[in-house]
Amino acid sequence: MPSMLRPSWGLLSSCVLSLSTLSACDESGPTPDAGTWLPEDAGAPDSGAPDASAEAPWDGGYTVLEERGDWIDRGRYSPCDFNQQGDPTTIRCDDLSRYDVSQCSPEALSQVAQHGIYLADMRGERLLSDGGTQIAPDFTTYQLFSDGGTDTLNGQPLLTRNTDGGSFFVVGSRTNPFNGAVTVTALAGCQVPSPGIITGCYARCTNGRFSRAGTFEAWRMPSQRGEGESSGGLRLISESPVALGDAVDVYVTKNHAYVVSIDDLGGTSNGGLTVFDVSDRAHPIFKASISLPGDSSWNGVWAKEDALYIAGNRAGVVVYDISNPAQPEYVRHLPAGQGAHTVLVDGDRLYAMSPGEVTYVHDVTSPLAPVLLQLITVPSEFSSGGAHDAFAYEGRLYVSNGFGGYSVMDVTDLDNVRHLGQYVHGFNAFAHHSAVGTFAGRTIAFEGTEFNGSHLRVLDVTDPANIVKMGEFRLSPVTSIHNLILKGHLLYIAWYHEGVRVLDVSNPTKPRQVAHYNTFRESDPGRTDNLFEGTFGIRVPGDGYVYAADSVRGLLILNEL
Repeated sequence: MPSMLRPSWGLLSSCVLSLSTLSACDESGPTPDAGTWLPEDAGAPDSGAPDASAEAPWDGGYTVLEERGDWIDRGRYSPCDFNQQGDPTTIRCDDLSRYDVSQCSPEALSQVAQHGIYLADMRGERLLSDGGTQIAPDFTTYQLFSDGGTDTLNGQPLLTRNTDGGSFFVVGSRTNPFNGAVTVTALAGCQVPSPGIITGCYARCTNGRFSRAGTFEAWRMPSQRGEGESSGGLRLISESPVALGDAVDVYVTKNHAYVVSIDDLGGTSNGGLTVFDVSDRAHPIFKASISLPGDSSWNGVWAKEDALYIAGNRAGVVVYDISNPAQPEYVRHLPAGQGAHTVLVDGDRLYAMSPGEVTYVHDVTSPLAPVLLQLITVPSEFSSGGAHDAFAYEGRLYVSNGFGGYSVMDVTDLDNVRHLGQYVHGFNAFAHHSAVGTFAGRTIAFEGTEFNGSHLRVLDVTDPANIVKMGEFRLSPVTSIHNLILKGHLLYIAWYHEGVRVLDVSNPTKPRQVAHYNTFRESDPGRTDNLFEGTFGIRVPGDGYVYAADSVRGLLILNEL
């Protein structure tokens, strides 16, 4: 997830576009398998994949696809409208009389369940002085209870709720933690195009001044596609709750699973490390729970031999000795600027990615005694949002650089690190994570963005100076991808609310879903309306199992396909 624990929706909606400018806008030898961690050898690198073309031949040909960004304008979502006329300082967004719902369907709205968690895609429409219209992608979330729970919008208690008798009107406010601005958001439901989806119109006012209105499409979670809990033979083997914070990542070595957690988004529990003995995958045994005062928000984890490396959002990389795998012992902290968001081991190098837009590289030839080798920075013109995550493959580091895009760096010589190329996603996309491998002799990156509407891009990165998109895979327009693991011709994806998704990428131009497991259940205690809920972390260590970290459910072990 991004370096902030809660998304700033204002950041996402700050860009606008003119309506007129929008457009439908095994031949590789010993190369290790992407995403393969050997259970008894945590030093095995997560670097690349064998040529998957042997499993389903692909001749390497493709058509270059247009980059349209993550958000695609699908037009107005409903006939509902908000009256924007008048002095912006006198327009109240919570004034129901300004909403034209004359063409709406009270009958359909009366059948909507009085509870649920919804993610809403919003299409802002701002009237211009010249008579034109400016559109702005926007997003919100809300959670309704029918049992007396606290209804929320963007994680904050609702100010108004009227969802009885065919009406649907909810109002909430949120204070921006960075500048103190107070934004009021009101949603007026209008239609129910299919079960679990509500459309309508909305308005937003900031500091008492009207700022934006438009239409919305809200999806009840989990996404409403008529799916069952699972498909493709993917099944749950065991489930182990984590008491510390929200589980976000997992690493498996020495027959133990190390689950790290960030501080609970609800503010009720600190994060940390939870250790399970998974010798019997169907019956994991809890072994230890560790949390450090003032440094408990732990976002990523990796291991090499007897060393466990944890990405601490505040203090940097935390090193533990796991020579006794059930009882990690603290060794030291490795400072990392504004903290370490993710970590990666490739051979004898430990990479720690920092929101401060720097990647720290340590020599871990002696795993418990890392030595700082170098600091890597992406050129400033491509740096926006920090070095969020990275993937190492064949002497190159593929850096997911937030809103700055996807960077390819030559790291064969740390004294002469070179920026080889960049892929810019277009409007409002946040580069988050990737996995790289070889297919039909070409170097292919499977790259996922983050935030609502994010999806999988397939990029040809053979020539980093000329990166092109050759495939993509989308699910709903409101959910977000988190982490990816490439194992042979299968791509395992932790897709937040969408759970675990498995794609056959033997033909990388046409990723095809072959299995899924929905981890998200709105009935799970602790679920909220936050965009960052559900499956965060995923590992496929090659022991016949898939390990997933779900923010609320903890460690889930599934069978490997």
